[in-house]
Amino acid sequence: YQVATGGISPGDIASPLRAVFSKQKNVTVLQAEATGLDVTRRRLRLRDGEISYDQLIVATGVRHHYFGHEEWAGAAPGLKTIEDALTMRRRIFLAFEAAERETDPARRRALMNFVVVGAGPTGVELAGALGELAHATLQGDFRHIDPHEVQIFLVEGQERILSSYPEQLSAQAAQSLAQLGVTVRTNTFVTGVNEGVCQLQYDGATEQLPAATILWAAGVKASPLGQVLAEQTGCELDSAGRVKVRDDLSLPGHPEIFVIGDLAHCPGPDGQPLPGVAQVAMQQGKYVAEHLRGKKKGAFRYQDRGSLAVIGRNRAVANIFGYKLSGFLAWLVWVFIHIAYLIEFDNRLIVMIQWASDYFTRKRGARLITGDSPFPLIQTDHEVTDAT
Repeated sequence: YQVATGGISPGDIASPLRAVFSKQKNVTVLQAEATGLDVTRRRLRLRDGEISYDQLIVATGVRHHYFGHEEWAGAAPGLKTIEDALTMRRRIFLAFEAAERETDPARRRALMNFVVVGAGPTGVELAGALGELAHATLQGDFRHIDPHEVQIFLVEGQERILSSYPEQLSAQAAQSLAQLGVTVRTNTFVTGVNEGVCQLQYDGATEQLPAATILWAAGVKASPLGQVLAEQTGCELDSAGRVKVRDDLSLPGHPEIFVIGDLAHCPGPDGQPLPGVAQVAMQQGKYVAEHLRGKKKGAFRYQDRGSLAVIGRNRAVANIFGYKLSGFLAWLVWVFIHIAYLIEFDNRLIVMIQWASDYFTRKRGARLITGDSPFPLIQTDHEVTDAT
């Protein structure tokens, strides 16, 4: 979401895999697309060839879940990859540009309405960043619109935002969002998404909310490779398409195949599947690596180190080892943890400098607009003639 709202550039947080593994001479990086699997011959099928394996680790993650309405994807982009973040950044900033040129009040109002669907950590952080963008970063940048007039709606189907967090932290997060001008709509469901309109349902009533920018953070489903594994190995999938693994993260009947990260359905101590968060994937990756090297025996045990969600400048909530934090202290913990987990030293240094600058100036330095516009900013005479 930092890239999506112009806080940092993609290169500030991502590192080329070839550079990361340059000193590991036993690691070969290949750019290819996996399309299938032959478990009998132990061959991974690619779009343009095959690769043999002794052990296979599958960590292909998840994709956006529109709950049977894939047609919504074009009008409501999600946020999982750098490409998603750039698409979202383009839509956000072009909405302001289109509003600056728009003379029709109703159309301008729609361009200045933003809807974030889903109030988990991603949705909350995205809504908070939009609030700061409108109420601080963009002030004084436009001549015909006032970014203060932007309306941001955070829509959640459950009773409260951040439902996996303690109620106290959910309430504090909601209060911080309200201070940033975000309208939180809980117990509200999205029943339709079109270009320029988000259809909501609350307590049996339907509402048509004009909004040119609808951003999706409401759910994920497993990558298609999970279905391939099920067909080839007979492994079970859960309702979200995740692969049910053994306690050592391997597939039943196939100890040579491991599934980790968001694609894996791995029960925790309470019997429920572990959440799809980065710390789970990181611990699983380390476990499998040590297991293959003979340094790890027994079942995988997840150590929950807590959860963090940042809402804005000096605003965050954290539940770390049972300690509930909010406000500046939680925000400071979030900053240091996220910088520490960047892979390259250069990335840590650049992001630290960029965030320090943003903190004091409230200006986001990566507000570049690239790619095609989803809005008709400029209509040529040729286009008008064709339309008539």
